[in-house]
Amino acid sequence: MTLLETQHLTLGYDDQTVINNLSFKVNDGDFICIVGANGSGKSTLAKGLLGLIKPKSGKVIFRQLEATNIGYMPQEHKINHNFPASVLEIVLSGFLNQTGHSPFYSKQQKQQALENLKLLHIEKLARETFNTLSGGQRQKVLLARSLCATTKLLILDEPSNNLDYKSKQELYRLAKKLNRKRHITILMITHDLDHKNLIGDKILALSGEKYFFGPTSEYVKTIHAEAHHA
Repeated sequence: MTLLETQHLTLGYDDQTVINNLSFKVNDGDFICIVGANGSGKSTLAKGLLGLIKPKSGKVIFRQLEATNIGYMPQEHKINHNFPASVLEIVLSGFLNQTGHSPFYSKQQKQQALENLKLLHIEKLARETFNTLSGGQRQKVLLARSLCATTKLLILDEPSNNLDYKSKQELYRLAKKLNRKRHITILMITHDLDHKNLIGDKILALSGEKYFFGPTSEYVKTIHAEAHHA
């Protein structure tokens, strides 16, 4: 079952085109890693899928999904660390699309937020202030927040940035668990091209006006072939 697809999607800013003529489908249960060099359009694509920028041409089509049902985990450095919010308050803010920006959350939403903290093994941090946490802890909090926004599709924007090896592997393990056991479809933007860390079952590789979309195994073969001929 297709959740969303792009048809000949072109995205950019002013007179600059970043992504050109991109067509791909996201099916229910997919785990897609989005890779590419800096400036290839990974974050631009996320903005396009989230409706934050409008296509220059082509379109994004939502099938069994609404734009408001997408959970988005931004890059950690884009969060204002000086905002004196507790972990629970940060996680609850994932419901804002559903509450119409009301500051009041239902009992059910509060319970769901606590369950998401427990799922990620950070329930003991609920009353801690976000800016006192370690990088790995902050990433888990942002992941719990994005889970409050959706039960269908998550977009993770370079979630392993600035994490040590142990924290990175733990985050990847949690992402795979959410995909396989919670049946949450995941698009993970990553700069980590170690094939062992390409944990998705499909790869969308952006490179200028060219792109690859297909099984991870085929992408790894392509990378190895290019390295052999280099």
